[in-house]
Amino acid sequence: MAFLPIPRSLFPAPLRRQCRALLAEYLPSPAPLFHSLEQRIPQPARQLAVELPLNQLFADAISDGEFEVLEGRTLRLELDGGFPGITLGYWQGRFRQVEGRGEATIRGSLKAFRQLAERKVDPDQLFFQRRLVIEGDTELGLTLKNLLDGLEWSLPQLPTAPWR
Repeated sequence: MAFLPIPRSLFPAPLRRQCRALLAEYLPSPAPLFHSLEQRIPQPARQLAVELPLNQLFADAISDGEFEVLEGRTLRLELDGGFPGITLGYWQGRFRQVEGRGEATIRGSLKAFRQLAERKVDPDQLFFQRRLVIEGDTELGLTLKNLLDGLEWSLPQLPTAPWR
């Protein structure tokens, strides 16, 4: 059975916000479920899902040596609300997904990370408004932020949720 898309005009923005607020208040957090699922996915599968797209996305910058400043360093990306995160390292000219904590952690909402990736909002604005937060080795986090901000790159258009 296929569901027909509901026109956004039927649900004005205030009503959508109220529905989201109600769901967030009364539904249990999905974080334990995501954490449980993450633990069941084998490390090689997680590596393949993360490393290949990252290394392809930044292939030109990697070949130009732009990321050499990150050699041997690790950085963790986490979503707010206790969702699983991902720790990335950079060794021998490749991004790699690794286990454990990073030297620095960048934490924020999915929306903030999406805006950063799609380059819709200035990265400094996301950090100054505390929508993205750097913990641990802040110098490493700022180095990565400045590096990504200075590179020419873009993601393919990401799908949006129909209820947004």
